[in-house]
Amino acid sequence: MVRLNRIYTRTGDDGSTGLGDGSRLPKHHLRIAAYGTVDELSSVIGLALSNSGETLPAEMQQQLRTIQNELFDVGADLCVPGEAGNRLRIRPEYTQRLEGWIDGHNEALKPLDSFILPGGKSAAAWLHLARTVCRRAERLVTELAAAPEEAQRVNIEVVRYLNRLSDLLFVQARAANDNGALDVLWKPGGTQAPRA
Repeated sequence: MVRLNRIYTRTGDDGSTGLGDGSRLPKHHLRIAAYGTVDELSSVIGLALSNSGETLPAEMQQQLRTIQNELFDVGADLCVPGEAGNRLRIRPEYTQRLEGWIDGHNEALKPLDSFILPGGKSAAAWLHLARTVCRRAERLVTELAAAPEEAQRVNIEVVRYLNRLSDLLFVQARAANDNGALDVLWKPGGTQAPRA
């Protein structure tokens, strides 16, 4: 169990931060940006729950709380580069669980014949925001994994998990919009004046 007795340590006053393996990196390093964005995603999910939790089905609320916990696992994985021994790592089961939830939500959704815009119910809009933050986290992790010095130091399961999580947040947003009935559809060129 993690125990935090003091919130400030002053060790980051030089612009660096410590990783789980004891090494230090500049706070602007891509690895720090990646797990910082994962933390941001968890916060957005917390906002979705606190602002619209009462309108979300209990099953979806529980899924989102589980995801918030797993996002700490993702951050811990990213915080310890390379081989971690017995340390926490994201495993395929995490992604498989998300796939099961996606399939469960998707069965009841109205079929799509257009892209949709974030909106509809408040809960759906918050979940779409979470989806976009998740995509940003995924882009940062894949960029980190593509760096030659980091290629063998990023767990590919983190990429898979974030990719699937963004899909889940998309279908959850649609489910929160009365299973797609309240989705806001994209109308290509809808604001353009007709051509003469």
